[in-house]
Amino acid sequence: MPDRLPAATLPQLLEHAASDSTHGVTFIGGPFLSYAELRECACRISQGLRDYGTAPGDRVLIEANDPENFFRAFWGCVLAGVVPCPIAPPADPSRWRAQLEHLRTLLGDPLMVVSKAAHGDLPDIGLRTVTVEELSHASAEHDQLHTPAPDDLALLMLTSGSTGSSKAVRLTHANLLAAQAGKAGALELGPDDKSLNWISADHIAAIEAHLLPMFNGADQVMTTPATVLADPVEFLRLLTAHQVRVTFTPNFLFGQINQALSGRQPAPEELDLSGVRHIISGGEATVTTTVRTFLSTLARYGLREDVVVPAFGMTETCAGSIFNRDFATQDLETEFPPLGRPVRGLRIRITGGDGAVLASTDEPASAEPGEVELRGTMVSAGYFGNQEATAQAFTPDGWFRTGDLGYLDSEGRLMLVGRTKDSIIVSGVNYYSHDLEAVLDELDGVKRGQVAAFPIRPEGADSEQLAVAFVPAGDIADDTAVYRAIVSIRSSTVMHWGFRPQLILPVAEADLPRGNLGKIQRSRLRTAVEDGSLDAAARRSDEVSTRFLGGYVAPEGDVETALADIYARVLNTEKVPATASFFDLGGTSLDVLRLKLETQIEFGIDDLPMATLLQAPTVRALAGRLRGGQAAGADGDSAYDPLVPLQVTGDGTPLFCVHPGLGEVLVFINLAKYFTGERPFYALRARGFGQGETHFGSFDEMVSTYVEAIRRVQPSGPYAVAGYSYGGAVAFEIAKRLEADGDRVDFVGVFNLPPRIADRMNEISFTDGAINLALFLELINAADIEELTATLRPLPEPDQLAYLIDHAPKRRLTELDLTLERFTAWVDLAQSMVHLGRDYEPSGAVGQVKVFYCTPLRGTKQEWLDNQLRHWDEFTRDANTYIEVDGEHYTLMSPQHVHTFQATLRQELARALG
Repeated sequence: MPDRLPAATLPQLLEHAASDSTHGVTFIGGPFLSYAELRECACRISQGLRDYGTAPGDRVLIEANDPENFFRAFWGCVLAGVVPCPIAPPADPSRWRAQLEHLRTLLGDPLMVVSKAAHGDLPDIGLRTVTVEELSHASAEHDQLHTPAPDDLALLMLTSGSTGSSKAVRLTHANLLAAQAGKAGALELGPDDKSLNWISADHIAAIEAHLLPMFNGADQVMTTPATVLADPVEFLRLLTAHQVRVTFTPNFLFGQINQALSGRQPAPEELDLSGVRHIISGGEATVTTTVRTFLSTLARYGLREDVVVPAFGMTETCAGSIFNRDFATQDLETEFPPLGRPVRGLRIRITGGDGAVLASTDEPASAEPGEVELRGTMVSAGYFGNQEATAQAFTPDGWFRTGDLGYLDSEGRLMLVGRTKDSIIVSGVNYYSHDLEAVLDELDGVKRGQVAAFPIRPEGADSEQLAVAFVPAGDIADDTAVYRAIVSIRSSTVMHWGFRPQLILPVAEADLPRGNLGKIQRSRLRTAVEDGSLDAAARRSDEVSTRFLGGYVAPEGDVETALADIYARVLNTEKVPATASFFDLGGTSLDVLRLKLETQIEFGIDDLPMATLLQAPTVRALAGRLRGGQAAGADGDSAYDPLVPLQVTGDGTPLFCVHPGLGEVLVFINLAKYFTGERPFYALRARGFGQGETHFGSFDEMVSTYVEAIRRVQPSGPYAVAGYSYGGAVAFEIAKRLEADGDRVDFVGVFNLPPRIADRMNEISFTDGAINLALFLELINAADIEELTATLRPLPEPDQLAYLIDHAPKRRLTELDLTLERFTAWVDLAQSMVHLGRDYEPSGAVGQVKVFYCTPLRGTKQEWLDNQLRHWDEFTRDANTYIEVDGEHYTLMSPQHVHTFQATLRQELARALG
């Protein structure tokens, strides 16, 4: 370590680090910022915060998705004496508003600091907001910097991420610096130990990963979670490219890397891991077999066998505070290794139910388990503005209750055996059971108050998994109702938390264990899964799903086998039937993008059109396309089929939904799942996405093509058709054509569109169309539209598109597998839709329409309804129904609103179709 007096506060730490201008932070995809440059930037932001009216002790929320902007703002807050609190938007955007409202109250109307790119996504709840870019324009006045005391509050960290009513952990300068000193000593770190962090900055591990190399005078590398999670092998490439010596990861990434390398390994010259000293494994249990595979697989690249260090830490202990340096020599035959010994300044004790001390680091060890309690200089004193939670977290004699159960082995090393808290740790992230249960309790297939979310760990799993037990709202013997509930639970969980339950269990009320006060005892449910008591419910779930999926059909041949492996990997399941649809298996709109990428890589295909995946969604059908050379869509218009079967189960009248003006139907994937077992759901996609396909020549040709496709699946009525935005006008024309042929059309749904669209189509310029598509694809933010429009309009059209792609988030382009060429083709198709609509004039009438309306692009919802939408009354024979739904024009079917939209749509369909 540098030969100087230790820093007592964070400003001193930054000043010490900045004294050597050769060391700093490399932001992947961004600049190298020396610690001196970081301090200079922080001084400007500090002045900007003062100019904005903040005073020492004020709280500031900092949006944490972009590490470069976050740490600039973080240090600006520290130097101004205001208290930063990192926050990241939740996986379920519908929770964002409630979370911010809670924090506004808890933290006393804090200032919100965001990047310019994220500003437009903030819900308007009255929070004072400023961008990092605006704050950075202030002048740096070093003599006005705040001088804190070591025991002053330095940082607030939210304990439950974006879920529930978060508690804010109070961490002082002394807490944070004691933690860095303890870690540096335990891991024997120095100025040569460059680190890599990819954990999001709203997690204490990211703060640790930033402060620790500064404490040691070392360099560091920062990237985003998406960079690593999109391609786990990228983690290894980053370690190699930047000669990293220290990094951190939860155990699940070891498993993902093992899986990624099981089929194809990089050449020996591509990776050099010989310089890596420590990979700290924390955030969830370390699985020894997973780590052994990881170490043996990567030994050929120079990775040392003692590189993995299991660890334990919490937000309340400033992250890692207990380390196992003996893992490689003592614990490679265990199922889960001990977590090790505490760093200097931390003590552990184990207490029984009566509070008696069973063992501690100060007394002889005992293998009897009890509650793990901690005390030390890096342990938080409690929670901001929450005396009740603080009192519950500490014993009367001042020890912190971790909520974990464990014991100390014969060498004084901590071993965890369970948790007392109702939470689930999946891929290193803490999720709270009650948060998901509140969402699932609203599903119409679940009996109110009869659902429980709890953790399980299947044998050999790299991470804990989620299980959900529920009592069906109807007859538990009704296979259709149970299957629909299973699909709804799975879909809602994916949209709320971002991953699927491993196990969904339909049970009777008697199978949900409850305590004296009627609370479901989730720990007993976990035990019931482990001891086999719920095997019958698991078999019931499998049998019902198998019945609706058509039974298990094994893949045949190399192509089907390789595809089945990809499907299973993307869907995080053991095996998939060769004849089951990707969407019936639970695939979402994001999953299908990953399926596209992995299939292209596996089979060496430059571009697998989305149409191929949508219209050949089973392993067998897609294998047939690949074997027949049809994956590239080279047959042009002759191979085009507008119908996409997103859900084909159920005896009800099928619903046919027409694409919006962008021509694509991915927007319907999440919606279609809720119709499982009720009625088939088909989407209609425009012509022109496939290679060699031409655009429609007229509105009439488009309608005729769609009517012909509908009749091929359903030869006679009654029919149900609907359209989103632009698709509403097309659906109206389809219904007219079907009625003219003598068939009944009992449902015509229009999603937020008036009958006359020509004026709007004539307003949309090439620039507008390109920006609309970029917004739909999340390449830009709504807040930037005005500035972008002004920038793009003077440019030639190809340059406009190149600008949008050049400035789009690289992570998003990778997710979408989007190149300039593909974006250009999509814009051209969308423009063709616009041109068809410019001459469209509605005429004639259908029986009636159901108009689902939400917040419009311009004006108020009431003005939109009264002045635009009610014109549908001129084109129907009977009275129409106007149904208000949540969201805005572009978001009414997004993950945050699809749950409520589907319930309303299905209810209206049931009324119309009987």
